[in-house]
Amino acid sequence: MPDFEESRRQFLLQLLATGAFTSMSSNLLMTRNVWAENNELPAQLESGRSIFRLKGDVTINGVPATLNSIITANDKIETGDRSFIIFVVGQDAFTLRSNSVLKLSPGDTTDSESSIKTNLVNSLRLVSGKLLSVFGKSGHTISTYTATIGIRGTGVYVESNEDESYVCTCYGTTLLSANNDPNSSEVVTSEHHDAPRYITSSGSEGQYIRPAPFKNHEDIELLLLEELVGRETPFPVPDRGRRSSLRSY
Repeated sequence: MPDFEESRRQFLLQLLATGAFTSMSSNLLMTRNVWAENNELPAQLESGRSIFRLKGDVTINGVPATLNSIITANDKIETGDRSFIIFVVGQDAFTLRSNSVLKLSPGDTTDSESSIKTNLVNSLRLVSGKLLSVFGKSGHTISTYTATIGIRGTGVYVESNEDESYVCTCYGTTLLSANNDPNSSEVVTSEHHDAPRYITSSGSEGQYIRPAPFKNHEDIELLLLEELVGRETPFPVPDRGRRSSLRSY
């Protein structure tokens, strides 16, 4: 069986091979055979659907997920080895990678019942694994073992481990805070992956947040997520001729 990450790399290579993405206006000019498994045009996900694509062992509240499953603002999503899910909740879209656990919440306010009815996610806890997200204009919070990330209208990639989190503010503004050190916080404003960060569980006071490299996610993935909620990335996605290779992860 081919390695899952190599399979995922080939999936992205196929996407790039379908045409050029040379300007913001051309981002939407994708052919209908881009998505080999379900043959869908990347576009706003139709009403009544939550899941665009999934592969492998994926559960929602412990129940195996299918393309017809509905994900609400109060659900727990888990992926197994060599598995992933691409889904939408309200005006937010997500790719949850393999071996990940994500808990969605409408928040701990008096408006939580209303948020469930309108499918508005307020907070997310990435217990473990990797999550790529794009968000609408309402406020959100992502928490991990080591970090709390305040978000509004932003694209963000997060990896969660017990001793360290990785956070890339792909575009927009985030407020990063270390859970174990109130003196370690930072406002990050990014146009294009400008300031990835590691946030650790221990260290010198005020130094729990440190610079990190850009890794493990692609602009083409962000474009897909934004299109699923009827938006575009705030930057053009480079075409195949400008990019010699994709990262393997």
